[in-house]
Amino acid sequence: MTESVPRFIAPDFLAVTIGIVVYLCGVALTQRVAFLRNFNIPEPVTGGFLAAIAIWLIYLVFGFELGFDLSTRDRLLVIFFATVGVNAKLSALAAGGRVLLVLCLVTIVYVFVQNGVGRAGAALFDLPAAAGVMMGSVALVGGHGTTIAWAPIIATQYNFPAAMETGVAVATLGLIVASVLGGPISKFLIEKKGAWPGPADVAPGEVAAQADTAPIDKMGVMRAMLAVNVAVVLGYLVHDWITTVSTIKLPLFVPCLIMGIVLSNTVPMIFPRIPWPAGTASLDMISGYALSVFLAMSLMSMQLWTLAQVAGPLLVVVAAQALIATAYILLVVFPALGRNYQAAVLSGGFTGLSLGATPTAIANMTATTKHYGPSPNAFIILPLVSAFFVDLVNVAAITWFLSF
Repeated sequence: MTESVPRFIAPDFLAVTIGIVVYLCGVALTQRVAFLRNFNIPEPVTGGFLAAIAIWLIYLVFGFELGFDLSTRDRLLVIFFATVGVNAKLSALAAGGRVLLVLCLVTIVYVFVQNGVGRAGAALFDLPAAAGVMMGSVALVGGHGTTIAWAPIIATQYNFPAAMETGVAVATLGLIVASVLGGPISKFLIEKKGAWPGPADVAPGEVAAQADTAPIDKMGVMRAMLAVNVAVVLGYLVHDWITTVSTIKLPLFVPCLIMGIVLSNTVPMIFPRIPWPAGTASLDMISGYALSVFLAMSLMSMQLWTLAQVAGPLLVVVAAQALIATAYILLVVFPALGRNYQAAVLSGGFTGLSLGATPTAIANMTATTKHYGPSPNAFIILPLVSAFFVDLVNVAAITWFLSF
């Protein structure tokens, strides 16, 4: 019997503390490496990768596995999306209604393209047909959550026992690729295709400066936290109700995002004398903290030694998926969304939607807008598509491809 590898799980509070340190290391490295700044690689991605590599080296040298309790990380994701909702105005979103519809349509097409690439890879390496779906939208558009949900079914009903291991490996590789590709894609579209911010946008570099110098006081932070917490509480209640009365599996952050939008578009009208935190530096600070620490913790907790065991076919298929995704973004997504600055920001975010996860997409867009200027509608449009729409389309596409 093989002796199990010694394992230590850092408790929740320690894991969060390490996540903050990892993020600050990413900030320091980004400030010193021009490549990371020029290609808009998010600071938590940089720090998270460094931490994951360090943990991998510990595993290789000492045969010791370090893990983390990620309970607070998952709460930070909910808080972040609640801040996005609290900051949202339906009037602004309505102005981008066409873009929302177009993004839904190009996403539908891409989900089927991605599964086609996965099936072609499975055929090339003489793998079961179901393996192609696992290397397609199950693991990439769907991410780790969809992989865990579908893997047992595909393993038992479609003659692919390695479904779970394959899906998790592909989803992890996709997350890495999405984190690295998003910034350079947006940079290319903005600087080489002329998709610069319009006259109404803040000039490049001003966003970060404004966020750093804007007044933040105790009352502002407390009001923002109260609004966010109320949105989260209502989101939890709605989520519990949905799971009770239906079979829909909706991510928790979705109703929290929606409740934030509802509050932001009702409370200021009903109670005009109550200061609402939308657009304030305090809300921006809370949002930035939640996303940065969430992403740093997500990436530092990746078990890279599992990727080292991935067979060549998976690496080839993921590389092909990345090339197809890049071509699709440049030739289809960006032109369809209008070839403007918002289209460039959403194109960078689409890498997360198509290869990684929604938080990765948001991080890519945040790094871009921090460098070039704001694009507030992009941060409402993409989560709505990725949360509401993609899961429904993905279920239909997976079912259709598995039927063959």
